[in-house]
Amino acid sequence: MARSGVQYEDVQRAVHTLMSRGDAPSVQRIREVLGTGSFTTISEHLRQWRIEREENRDQPPSQELPETLQTLTLELWRQAQETANESLALYRQEAEQRVADALEAAKESERRAEDAGQRESAVADHLAKAQTRLEEQSATLASCQAERDTLSNREAKALQRVQQLEKELARLQERNEALATQQQEELATRDAEHQKRLHQEEQRNEAAEARLMSLLDDARQERHTADKQHGARQAQLESRNESLDKQLQEQRTQLADYRQQNREAHWELEQRKEQDRDRQRMQERLSQRLEEKDEEVAALKKRLLETEARLANTPLPPFVY
Repeated sequence: MARSGVQYEDVQRAVHTLMSRGDAPSVQRIREVLGTGSFTTISEHLRQWRIEREENRDQPPSQELPETLQTLTLELWRQAQETANESLALYRQEAEQRVADALEAAKESERRAEDAGQRESAVADHLAKAQTRLEEQSATLASCQAERDTLSNREAKALQRVQQLEKELARLQERNEALATQQQEELATRDAEHQKRLHQEEQRNEAAEARLMSLLDDARQERHTADKQHGARQAQLESRNESLDKQLQEQRTQLADYRQQNREAHWELEQRKEQDRDRQRMQERLSQRLEEKDEEVAALKKRLLETEARLANTPLPPFVY
């Protein structure tokens, strides 16, 4: 039911006014002519006017005119009706084409809507997967950061340990140098003493040999006079020679002991140097492992930045409220 206000006659007069201007009647134009009225009321009156016009389209004009005028009017009415029918046929054909186009457009819109829904679903799945990968990458990054912090702490401890080892190494090197200097001094002192003792022994041996020769000469001279005395003297000389040989052997043994001690000290010094080289190799391995971990952290950061860049460049579907 139309609301009170704009009446059917008002709409009818507005339609005649528009048609006299050559404008096609519409709800908006009728409202502009009337200057008031709701769209619903005007639309109902306009629909009623079109129904009535369609019903009265085939009715001839009134017969209360003169015969000649009626004949002319009928002829004009017939021509107007034919023209209207032709226009109506063209209008219907055009309307049917427009309806077909509209249906095709609606189907295309439905297909686009389906495609858009599929794309939206695909984008949502891709976004969910990307979100999952981002969370995994974030967890991996957090783990790597924790591992990096742990490695940093280990590195700090290792550096502290290396510093301590370096201090210990420096102390050991100083001690080794001092021991080497002391050993060299002791060896030099022992060599000097040994040389001195050897020289003394040689002198003693030479003196003993000289005395022995003298005794032998005396013995030869006294040989003819006292064989027993010669035998006793000969035994005494042999005993002295054995004693001198024994002393010489003892000195040679002491010299061998000194040389053995020198070799042991040298071997101990080589062992300490080998330990120092092992500590240096261990420090190099620790540094290499720290560099590898830093490279892994850098690679993970790069992958995270690339993932964030791909997410930033991925077109997101519009939000639906």
